[in-house]
Amino acid sequence: MSLPRIGVVIVTMGTRPAELDALLESVARQSAPAARVVVVGNGTPLAGMPRWVTGVPLEENLGCPGGRNAGLRLLLEQGDVDVVVELDDDGLLIADDVFARVQRLYAADPALGIVSFRVADEQGRTLRRHVPRLGAGDPLRPGPVTAFLGGGHALSASMLRQIGDWPGHFFFEHEETDLAWRALDAGWDIWYEPDLVLRHPSTPPDRHAIHYRLTARNRVWLARRRLPAALIPVYLGVWIAITLARTHSAAALRAWAAGFWEGIRTPCGTRQPMRWSTVWRMTRLRRPPVI
Repeated sequence: MSLPRIGVVIVTMGTRPAELDALLESVARQSAPAARVVVVGNGTPLAGMPRWVTGVPLEENLGCPGGRNAGLRLLLEQGDVDVVVELDDDGLLIADDVFARVQRLYAADPALGIVSFRVADEQGRTLRRHVPRLGAGDPLRPGPVTAFLGGGHALSASMLRQIGDWPGHFFFEHEETDLAWRALDAGWDIWYEPDLVLRHPSTPPDRHAIHYRLTARNRVWLARRRLPAALIPVYLGVWIAITLARTHSAAALRAWAAGFWEGIRTPCGTRQPMRWSTVWRMTRLRRPPVI
C-alpha cells in the first residue's frame, strides 16, 4: 500500500515564538516525517527557522484563510505532497505517530477529503465547541462529520485541486464551514478522528475584538455563497435566534448587527450553491445545513 506524502502548513503572526518552536519540535519528532514543512509569517518577518522549514513571510496579515492559502499554494505548486496538515501555531502534537495515522487513513479511503483532529487542553479536556458534530457529548467517538476544526486538520491535495482553497476574504471565522460544504458537495468525505490530538490552550472564541462582527458577516456570506435560495432565510433565522439567546452584551450585539448588515450589502464572492443531494447527505449525517 502506497502511503501519501505529508506536507505541513503553520501560520503565525510572530506573537508566540516559544509555542511555535515547541510545535515545530513535535513535527520533527513524527515517526513518519513530513516531506515539506512551511511556516507562513502573517504580516511578520520570520527569523531563526530550522533549515528543514520553508519560511513564507507576508508583508501584511491576510487573516487565517489568507495565510493558509499562501502555504497551500507553495505546496501544491511543488507537487511533492498528497496530504496537507495544517496546525495552529500555539498547538502541540503530543504523540509521535500523528502523521503515520493520517497516512493510513488517506491510504485506506480514496474519497477522504478532510480529517479533523481532536483539540484538547493541557488537562486532556475537549470543549464542546471543538467536537464537529451536534450532540457533542462524547468527544472520543470517531466518525463521518460535516465540519472540521481549523486548529488541527488534514486536507487532501487532490481535493484542494478540485474545489479550490480557503475563502481568503473571510479573514477569520467560518472559513472552515465554507471549505467543508464545498468538499461535501464535490463528493469528498470528512472524518473526525479523536485519536489525532492537537493540544491547544483553552481559549474563548470572543477573545478577538473582531469576533462578533466577522462571525455575523461571514455567516451571511456563507449562506449567500453556498446554500440553495430556499435555505438562506432558514439558516440565517436560526442563527439570529441562537445569537440573541446566547449574547447578553449590548456592545457585542451592536457589533454583530453591523457585521450582519455588512454581509448583506457587500460582495460575498462567487455563488455556487450546494446540490439538494448534498443537503440530504448532511441531514443523514445529523447536521443539515441550517444549524
